[in-house]
Amino acid sequence: MIETERLILRPHILADFEELLAVSNDPEVMQFITHGAQATRQDVWNKLLRNIGHWTALGHGVFAVVDRQSGRYVGDTGLADFHRDLGDDFDPFPEAAWVFARHGHGKGYATEAAHAAHRWFDAERGARRTVCIIDPDNAASIGVARKLGYNQYGETEYKGDHVLKFERLP
Repeated sequence: MIETERLILRPHILADFEELLAVSNDPEVMQFITHGAQATRQDVWNKLLRNIGHWTALGHGVFAVVDRQSGRYVGDTGLADFHRDLGDDFDPFPEAAWVFARHGHGKGYATEAAHAAHRWFDAERGARRTVCIIDPDNAASIGVARKLGYNQYGETEYKGDHVLKFERLP
């Protein structure tokens, strides 16, 4: 568990399912990830189990992020291995991710939480190159990436969508 001034980052638990389902089906939140397509309960259940399993299999993964004061779930962030099959310049490296509920937008939660997750990862796993992909129209996420030290190094197609490839060097 990691604590910041306003947030708690912890591995996911099964009780996160309904909140994760709500975020995964919010068209505004998912507009740049799934283009607003609805996720089934099965899809979200598998995502939750994937998030939990990362910790067991790899010793790191995606954290659930909760507000320290209210205890309310606000999103996810962390570094994982999603096996995206995007090539040798991407796949072998830990991939950063962040997705936040609409009620967490515009508060700096993504940057605060992702910074904490990256600091933890660097301390636990050693500073190394990390990567992420972002929809070119997602200015907010690109802004978070830049604040974390990511720079664009390429472009590619992922599941039929054009995405930008970013890297963060140690």
